[in-house]
Amino acid sequence: MRASRILKLLMTLQTHDKVTARTLADICETSVRTIYRDIEALSAIGVPVYSEQGIQGGYRLLHGYRTYFNGLSEKEAETLFLAGLTGPVQKMGLEATLENAQLKLKAALPDTFRSQAERLQSRFLLDTPSWFSDDEKAELLPQLMTAVLEQHQIAISYESWKGKRERIANPLGIVLKGGQWYLIAQVEQDIRTYRVSRIDTLTLSTDTFERPEGFNLMAFWQTSLRRVEALQFPIMAEVRITPLGLKMMDFICVSYVINNAKIEPEDESGWHRAYLPVGENSYGCYELLRFGSELEVINPPELRAEMEKIVSSLAVLYHQNTALS
Repeated sequence: MRASRILKLLMTLQTHDKVTARTLADICETSVRTIYRDIEALSAIGVPVYSEQGIQGGYRLLHGYRTYFNGLSEKEAETLFLAGLTGPVQKMGLEATLENAQLKLKAALPDTFRSQAERLQSRFLLDTPSWFSDDEKAELLPQLMTAVLEQHQIAISYESWKGKRERIANPLGIVLKGGQWYLIAQVEQDIRTYRVSRIDTLTLSTDTFERPEGFNLMAFWQTSLRRVEALQFPIMAEVRITPLGLKMMDFICVSYVINNAKIEPEDESGWHRAYLPVGENSYGCYELLRFGSELEVINPPELRAEMEKIVSSLAVLYHQNTALS
């Protein structure tokens, strides 16, 4: 246990210019007093670790010092090879880079680790696009990757639902979600999300930019997802649903609806009272109509009235076609 902690401590020092004892204790999940003892142990075996006193102080390694072992466990080595998602990497223009990196990693691994990593890589595949959908076209992705990594300002022509727009943007990150690529970019003081496939033209500027202080791509994306979900399903519909309808939810509803649904026990009629988040007006109706006769909308009145309107028009349509045939 201590050997694993000291190795983690050494790797942390090796990848940071300077780290406080408190930070090291948090990373290694131990006490500050234990870190002091571990630092002494490193010094005793000849690792050039030094302390700097004061408010801005901390521990650091002698400049240029590096260990010559990779520190990977067998499972860590296997997991690294799962990170190579061929499709997304190819679209980013990094396929050759990934192959070279994996080749070098294989060469550095012990024989037993190498065979395990190769076995895992040959038996697991992550296919990112959703069922029955084509892989999204993203020809501009390699240029966007360059702009994001080198912090170059870009000029884009973007086709939104409101029409074509021209934007000067600072690209902050790229996200792959459900087989679709998104650009996170700062436009003036706002941080916005753009679908990469809807970017018609892209021009890289020679001007560079500074990233917003404290910007965290993962935190921004998670907040955006929650906001989009809330906007897409603003109504809580009260419905009656059969046991078969409940089973159909796994195939019809997205995870947000399933996770936020409230289902009451079966009543004397054999139906359940349920509360489901749905979209507004006709959009929500079309989603609920996928349940057929296994679901009845009770409230709100506006949603029920819209359902009655659509169902009535369908009845008229089918009645007319039956008479014509």
